[in-house]
Amino acid sequence: MRKEKQLLLDEMKEKLDSAKAVIVARYKALEPNLSWSLRDQLAKVGGQLEVVRKRVFVKAAAQSGIKIDEALLQGHVGVVFVDQPDSLPSAKVLFAFSEENAKILEVLCGQVDGTMMSGADVETLSKLPGINEMRAEVIGLLIAPMAQMLSVLEQKSQQE
Repeated sequence: MRKEKQLLLDEMKEKLDSAKAVIVARYKALEPNLSWSLRDQLAKVGGQLEVVRKRVFVKAAAQSGIKIDEALLQGHVGVVFVDQPDSLPSAKVLFAFSEENAKILEVLCGQVDGTMMSGADVETLSKLPGINEMRAEVIGLLIAPMAQMLSVLEQKSQQE
């Protein structure tokens, strides 16, 4: 293997090893302005889109212990590396971007928390509320009875 390709392979393997989650997507007709817009949206939630060479990506994934079905990788392929513990926002950005732009992106598969998932599973996962939204719901459930009790006591004290 040539030195340049080996460096590219090593860089890809390092990114795969350090990422908390990896989402593989196929795209068509992704114009530069749209590409920058997507990259900017992903950067805000801790994701990084990278257009990859399929052979290098498959070899790097194999070295990292990730099984990728090469039959899925038809056409132009981009990989989103997520560095945040919560990978849901990046998946949500991908699916929202695809909906806004006539489905130019198709999520093929993803690895989240060490588990390989199909594109449909990643989409289902992206529809769940994020970790901060879940925390807010739990806190709201814990606070609700106390707030209702306070409201009842306030009404009772105002009546007297």
